[in-house]
Amino acid sequence: MSSVPSGARIRPARDPLLAGQGLFDRVVLIYNPVNRRVPLTLAESIRNELGRCLPDLPVTLLATQRADHARELAGHVAATGAPLIVAVSGDGVYNEVVNGVLDVPDSHALAAVAAGGNANDHRRSTRRMPLVEAIASAHHTGRARFLDLLQLTARSADAGWSRYAHSYIGLGLTPSMAVGLKRDRKGTVAELLSVLRTFTELSPVEIVRSEGRRELYDSLVFANVTRMAKYGRLGGSGRPDDGLFEVVSRRHGRRWRIAAMALRAATIGLGTQAHVNRVDFATVDAINLQMDGEVLQLAPDSRLTIECAPGALATVG
Repeated sequence: MSSVPSGARIRPARDPLLAGQGLFDRVVLIYNPVNRRVPLTLAESIRNELGRCLPDLPVTLLATQRADHARELAGHVAATGAPLIVAVSGDGVYNEVVNGVLDVPDSHALAAVAAGGNANDHRRSTRRMPLVEAIASAHHTGRARFLDLLQLTARSADAGWSRYAHSYIGLGLTPSMAVGLKRDRKGTVAELLSVLRTFTELSPVEIVRSEGRRELYDSLVFANVTRMAKYGRLGGSGRPDDGLFEVVSRRHGRRWRIAAMALRAATIGLGTQAHVNRVDFATVDAINLQMDGEVLQLAPDSRLTIECAPGALATVG
């Protein structure tokens, strides 16, 4: 996580009409080799397809070796030329790739994701066409797609850091479910049992608004996409390129109310939610926070700012 000076940096939006010629000079596929059955096979398939339709475009595969390594790899690649860096992964590794690209000031790199993980919320919500087709189209037309990001800045007594999210930031229920699903076995029935167990173990999150008002939540989500955790559908009224994000909240109450909210999200969706471009609040206790599928820990008394970074992600697909 990058340290933060006095203010949070938001990458300025880039004009898609200025993308012009030479949109990207190579494609780099970053994948996690731990699960060879999906990411590596998918990465090799993408390389072969690109070789057939764009034979003059260099394509390279890079394997991660540890947590947050994708961010390092993406930053190194983004520092030279104009690469298209594709995370062959789920939302977590793609988060690392996006942050690696944005770690490089004035980088000409683009980032994209090939759904090779468990949830794939970002790809599921923003997909317009198959990835190889999108890469070929962008290469021929010289046009990129520009999506918003969420920027989280956290400051505590000990440190400050900042990180971007391509899809969502969640407190309360979402990180609790992520911890449970990681602990328990995969599979539809096992995941359902894990979710039910989460409701029995859930602890509310206390926050302090900037004016000093204290509030207690069972779930608090800031989202730039319409889908979460494979099954959940949010409001659906927002777009990933409108300069705003949705706030989906459930105040602390009886357990059946948060369960009913989760059930509605998994079936008909949650309906229209509040749209904002910035929120500020502080936490009280040390809590977990989920960002694009990955769980991070917040120190007690952390001051948080979440704001929209309009058009900060240059992508295809």
